[in-house]
Amino acid sequence: MPSLHRRDFHRAALAGFASGLLSSRVLAADLPPKRKFTIDLVCGAIGVTADQARAIALASANGFESVQPQPGDLAKLSEAELAQLLAGLKEKGLVWGAAGLPVDFRGEEDKFQSDLKGLPAAAASLKRAGATRLGTWIRPSHATLTYMANFKQHVRRLAEVAKILDDNGLRFGLEYVGPKTSWTGAKHSFVHSMAEQKDLIACINRPNVGLVLDSWHWYTAGETEADLLTLTNKDVVACDLNDAPVGIAVDKQMDLVRELPMATGVIDLKTFLSALVKIGYDGPVRAEPFNAALNKLPPDEAVAKTGEAMKRAFALVEQ
Repeated sequence: MPSLHRRDFHRAALAGFASGLLSSRVLAADLPPKRKFTIDLVCGAIGVTADQARAIALASANGFESVQPQPGDLAKLSEAELAQLLAGLKEKGLVWGAAGLPVDFRGEEDKFQSDLKGLPAAAASLKRAGATRLGTWIRPSHATLTYMANFKQHVRRLAEVAKILDDNGLRFGLEYVGPKTSWTGAKHSFVHSMAEQKDLIACINRPNVGLVLDSWHWYTAGETEADLLTLTNKDVVACDLNDAPVGIAVDKQMDLVRELPMATGVIDLKTFLSALVKIGYDGPVRAEPFNAALNKLPPDEAVAKTGEAMKRAFALVEQ
């Protein structure tokens, strides 16, 4: 048998290496994407009152991966106190979720302008702490303003809000409210679907503005996986995960009567979460069930029960 020349040996070795590298890349490309979003704790959404330090402790003790930043609490901290808090956050393996907007933009102009004056300080406190996301919701009806008048008012006011937030490196998420019982609750209906929310965001025309998604509103708006897959990670600032009560037609669901994720199976959370995985969403996902029974539980128990529900839901898309 002829001996293998040294040059031929190296060529064969390199060819084998290249073939193996190509195969590994093909295999990696064939693997389904993994979730990048976090199990997020928002204490107020489950009826728990907690300052920033307590919220961080509760999140850590119950397997959450992120926690809502509270600008009011953060603003009170000295540089040394903030450094200590951030070190504890990192040590516990937590990151920030999304803050709430401390501005009433839905009512009278005087109140809006008054609240707006305080926003730069709140935004600066979030920036100082390293938080990058903030969100709010859009009321889906109005007693006196027509759809177009309300739309114009939202564009003007929210553009002002968005600029202040953008100046502080904050992304700004807007959540539509889907239940028919909500958008027919006053004389004039308003934004209550993903498509309408996209229109509003486009007219606000600020680079930091995107969506707050909610499985509840996705379900009550009659939307599908295809709607979610029109989005990219850049379009989504934050996300809520909820289930719905059984035995109630979708058009009869009431916005403040929801269930924890996986409680009933009425909402197709696997499809919803799988779509978030597919678009590469990398932000917070939090429960917001507005559930009377949950709200009556002791704080530790309510957080633990919420964490367990979220983990069961996330297991639907874990690799």
